Amino acid sequence: MMEFEYIKALHIIFVVTWFAGLFYIVRLFVYQTECLEKPPEAQKYLRPQLDLMAKRLWLGITWPSAILTLIFGTWTLTYRSGYIYQDFMQFKLMFVLLLYVYHFICHRIYKNLQIGKASWTSTQLRLWNEGATLLLFAIVFLIVLKNMADMAWGMAGLVGLSLLLMIGIKVYKRYRNNN
Repeated sequence: MMEFEYIKALHIIFVVTWFAGLFYIVRLFVYQTECLEKPPEAQKYLRPQLDLMAKRLWLGITWPSAILTLIFGTWTLTYRSGYIYQDFMQFKLMFVLLLYVYHFICHRIYKNLQIGKASWTSTQLRLWNEGATLLLFAIVFLIVLKNMADMAWGMAGLVGLSLLLMIGIKVYKRYRNNN
């Protein structure tokens, strides 16, 4: 049984590094997008540095962490195979699937920005950045509470958090535009 604890610990570690990568990469996307709006003289030095930072983060940390999260998560589930039939785990896996969709969309944004094509505005990317936060809350509530009623309260809190995040982003945008 000690093996299970090591596998679970590695799963948690790679979940943390994956989320760290997802949170930071979208911030880099914001900076890359804003860099593309600057005059060519400013882009000359800034863009290569931002592109390199994004490449190292995305390919060196975020992708490997996503893959290792999947491997260790699946391995962990083999020790608790009965969980797969429980509602909380089915919902958690649905949110994990959404997280991988989020990851693949980030990959498309990454590839576009690496060739100098910004298909999202910096404001859209700031909003997008909150998607990983919302998924993190949903997944953690589900795996810790293991109870659908408590999950419903957690999800209500998640909706409230979403609204607060959107308001915060709008306030910050106004503040940035005024300064």
